[in-house]
Amino acid sequence: MELFYPLPSLSMHLPDLIADLGLILAAAGITTLIFKRIKQPLVLGYILAGLLVGPHLDFFPSVTDTKSINIWGEIGVIFLLFSLGLEFSFKKLVKVGGSASITAVVEVVFMLLIGFAAGKLMSWKTMDSIFLGGILSVSSTTIIIRAFEELGVKHKKFAGLVFGVLIVEDLVAILLLVLLSTLAVSQQFAGSEMLISILKLAFFLVLWFLGGIFLIPTFLKATRKLMNDETMLIVSLALCLIMVLLAVKVGFSPALGAFIMGSILAETTQAEKIEHLTKSVKDLFAAVFFVSVGMLIDPKILVDYALPIVIVTLATILGKFLSSSLGALLSGQPLKTSVQAGMSLAQIGEFSFIIATLGLTLKVTSDFLYPIAVAASAITTFTTPYLIKLSEPFYNYLNRILPKKWIDGIARYSSSTAGITTLSDWKILLRSYAFNTIIHSVIIIAVIFLASRYVQPFIAKNVVNGLKSTIISLIASFILMAPFLWALSIRRIQKTAYSHLWLNKKFTRGPLIAIEVFRIALGIFFVGFLMYEFFDTWVAAGIALGLIVLVMVIFSRKLQAFYNKLEKRFMLNLNARENQKPDILPWDTHLTEIKVSPESDVVGKTLAELMIREKYGVNIALIERGRNNIPTPGRDERLYPNDNLLLIGADDQLASVKALLEVDLPDTEQEKSFPDKEMTLQKVVVSTESPVYGLSIRNAGIREKAQALIVGIERGAERILNPSSDFIFDSGDVIWIVGNNKKIKEVI
Repeated sequence: MELFYPLPSLSMHLPDLIADLGLILAAAGITTLIFKRIKQPLVLGYILAGLLVGPHLDFFPSVTDTKSINIWGEIGVIFLLFSLGLEFSFKKLVKVGGSASITAVVEVVFMLLIGFAAGKLMSWKTMDSIFLGGILSVSSTTIIIRAFEELGVKHKKFAGLVFGVLIVEDLVAILLLVLLSTLAVSQQFAGSEMLISILKLAFFLVLWFLGGIFLIPTFLKATRKLMNDETMLIVSLALCLIMVLLAVKVGFSPALGAFIMGSILAETTQAEKIEHLTKSVKDLFAAVFFVSVGMLIDPKILVDYALPIVIVTLATILGKFLSSSLGALLSGQPLKTSVQAGMSLAQIGEFSFIIATLGLTLKVTSDFLYPIAVAASAITTFTTPYLIKLSEPFYNYLNRILPKKWIDGIARYSSSTAGITTLSDWKILLRSYAFNTIIHSVIIIAVIFLASRYVQPFIAKNVVNGLKSTIISLIASFILMAPFLWALSIRRIQKTAYSHLWLNKKFTRGPLIAIEVFRIALGIFFVGFLMYEFFDTWVAAGIALGLIVLVMVIFSRKLQAFYNKLEKRFMLNLNARENQKPDILPWDTHLTEIKVSPESDVVGKTLAELMIREKYGVNIALIERGRNNIPTPGRDERLYPNDNLLLIGADDQLASVKALLEVDLPDTEQEKSFPDKEMTLQKVVVSTESPVYGLSIRNAGIREKAQALIVGIERGAERILNPSSDFIFDSGDVIWIVGNNKKIKEVI
């Protein structure tokens, strides 16, 4: 009797895909260990592994089924972009502030021009030069975060600016992927096609974001009790791939869909858990992607194009330093912060590989561009930590050699643009109307096209045919549109600002009436557009339009109540995971977050005993202890293990306090962000009508009433940091105060 059966035929012949995958992972594993040992980025190890197992070197076993590996690489791009989306979050983009936005835009525009010019100077084709500009325009989030952690500079002022720039650059990179794809297909600079691509991207970004925030957090909350780690992982990857399918369906790249779904999930309360669960999947497929990147590199090309590699590398380092520093200066940042940010951003990374891959996939770039981009990325990866280290000494050098007039001018410009800018009633109103119009127009257009292209044909084919299918589709469409039509045309927005303009400005009633007429006309236009999609004659469309407008007026209150429910649900989902970083602050001070180590000597001591403000010049704006928040703590408050402190001070002051509070933290310990405390630094100008005019800081009771802390006062050319409680406010004084935004406004 046979106890053993012959193995299946599969064991007799191993498929090439499995053999190749084993070879790739083995090479990646060995290089990973080596690069981990020499403390270099793992991405470079993966690229080296790809070079070794690629078709261009014969003294190592080579991958045979390159086509299948490229498919695995595409999956790697999808999960890599999904992971970047989880770290991105559209809400972070909104909160990133003007400084980071201006810096990022200036940098991207200059690097596009520098890359294009460098390509043309080397006599490259136009398309190669354009793609080179795109490759050079985006910095590496992974490399910068790793360098900041290793150098221990995440608490410094310029780090906040750099993180904001990286968030904006991620979105710009997505836009570049769409524009370069359009340009590659059309092979010409067609302004109309570019505009259509941008509008199409904006339309679907808004639509997907609104729909995703409304539906996905609600779904995750409803199924929370059913979700263990396994089901959460499966659901997350399923949502990612569904969005990939949607993106491809409407003509975008799979990478865009993955990035969008990641950014939507980043707004949910499950974001950290999803990021943790999908990390292994992302790491696996990202490794395959970067190995496939290395497989495309021909060492002969690197030798033949050594000079272009040097030129591209120098263009990256010098161009990014100059453009980023200039952008930061224009945005109102001090010279020191601008120089440090510029030298931190001087590299290219993940998105650059993806843009280079796009050019190869579409067959519009030369074979040499890809390895040149990878080589430049490798070199700038090595130089990044050294540039960050040298940024402060280089600033000190500039401070010595630049004319004093320039230094003083930059300081005055930085101070004048810092703080919170007061918005006029017109700005508040117009901004609100613009958001209201864009958001609801996108939703209404989506409903109209969904109804006319999919719902009506489905009903005509499967339910009823003829006029009945049209009427049913029309009624269903209008029911879906009605709340958003009401919000677009009738809903009152920013009532306080509107009342001020209506009552106090005799020349503003005309423009206000014109705005309201435009809103109503736009709503009627969309209804007419809906009618036109379903009816062949204008007479029938006109009758239906009149009936619909009448229904809108009659059921206005019910529509308002229903819309308010929708808006409440959306805002609840949007704010479920609030994680706003405080704004960049004036002078050389800024807010940062530090956790008290259990081993620290400060544990159990009161703030009066520690004298942190007196010794280091650092103020404690807030203590987070578990679920309790203690804003502007008093002198008798004690510090306990794992207290999260929100501190305000200069870089060197915060570094000293950080050494005092954080003791022997493991390398794996991650800095955690505060939930939103609405603690920001504001600039308030005292007038004769101010409640605090003529009062001392103590008598004004700002600390007690607003839970706020005055950290600086400007009186003419004089600056007073940490003023005493006897200081008396006078007209024209500029108060820098940290605390709860709403409470400060109520008191001051």
